[in-house]
Amino acid sequence: MKIEELHHIYKSCKSVCTDTRKLQKDDIYFALKGDNFDGNKFAKTALENGASFCVIDNPTLKNISESFILVDDVLIALQQLANYHRKHITYPIIALTGSNGKTTTKELIYKVLSSCYKVKATKGNLNNHIGVPLTLLSFTKDLDFGIVEMGANHQKEIEFLCSIAEPDFGLITNFGKAHLEGFGGIEGVIKGKSELYNYLKENNKTAFINTDDKTQIEQIGNYTKCSTFGSTDTNDCVINFKSANPFVHVSYNNLFIESKLIGNYNYGNIAVAIAIGQYFKVLPDKIKNAIEAYEPDNNRSEIINIKTNTIILDAYNANPTSMLAALNNFKQLEADDKKYLFLGDMFELGISAKEEHQAIVDFTENNFEDNIYFIGENFSKTKTKSSTQKFSSFEDLKIELKTTAIRNSTILIKGSRGMALERILDIL
Repeated sequence: MKIEELHHIYKSCKSVCTDTRKLQKDDIYFALKGDNFDGNKFAKTALENGASFCVIDNPTLKNISESFILVDDVLIALQQLANYHRKHITYPIIALTGSNGKTTTKELIYKVLSSCYKVKATKGNLNNHIGVPLTLLSFTKDLDFGIVEMGANHQKEIEFLCSIAEPDFGLITNFGKAHLEGFGGIEGVIKGKSELYNYLKENNKTAFINTDDKTQIEQIGNYTKCSTFGSTDTNDCVINFKSANPFVHVSYNNLFIESKLIGNYNYGNIAVAIAIGQYFKVLPDKIKNAIEAYEPDNNRSEIINIKTNTIILDAYNANPTSMLAALNNFKQLEADDKKYLFLGDMFELGISAKEEHQAIVDFTENNFEDNIYFIGENFSKTKTKSSTQKFSSFEDLKIELKTTAIRNSTILIKGSRGMALERILDIL
């Protein structure tokens, strides 16, 4: 079937679905395959549950129903359909990537632009080779903007996602030590994330550049189609960091903006949302209100009060750069009570894992006196002081905490998603 025909069928359906458990009546179902599942096996169920059409790549199913659409590869068909649909979108597409803060930044941009325009953005963190196509296919013709988050853990992935989404505007939140195993070190991270800049340059599209970040300046080079933001008066949008104790406060256009985000590392995320708002003529008061209204969730820099304790829950993900930023922020945080640290393993570091985990241990022990807990196989193998507590698994930590009374304390919980350290909340 030609992509034009598939697009015509897609437009007659309610939405795109890849999971029969979430399927709605009149959806078009794409039978994707993974390492441990084959969506083709659920195509008949999808039809029984109300799907209008099912896109499959198992020829033996073709004659079961006229509503089955046979393609060579369902994933490729999904990606091609998304790109074909994108070519029919007339409003701007804003793409963003980076090592840290992508989802928070995406939500901030969405809040700011939504104060004046009809906008749709990536849901959650659906930012990969499947998530980006699904995001694009959720964009209807009545929008003013589409925001696409792009994630990557190896070279050429951002380049591929750009070829699907064809963004008109782009930004990189930062370059950090994330997914070192796939990228092959920090230089590989910089090269991989900068594939977004390469696309913008090659297609004469606009980049939003944080001039307070030297790496961004270096990677964009002498490209002139940029909208700059930062703390100096030479920028198109001037934003100044004021404080982060614990919440980030910035000044912009003679306005004092008080966010509900903690840590000075969130300054850049807030700043780019302000800059994009200004670029697209959102009034300063509306920008301020949108930033101040945003509240983090899903284990991302949340402040939670449990009994007598104040908890900073930043357990959605972790890498050496974000871990160090969180620790620096926690160190500077004014607190009258005790401070506790619960730090979990950082994943996808490859051969750098031992070195990076030891570096975090050394920094932590040099800056915090006691009440330090490290959790995970990597941290359990590090060299620590006798007062530092290490646990190879969460279950071992759980046993310890059941006999430990933590009261009147400020607590930082941070680790990679696979560690699921938010479980500590139930114990506390």
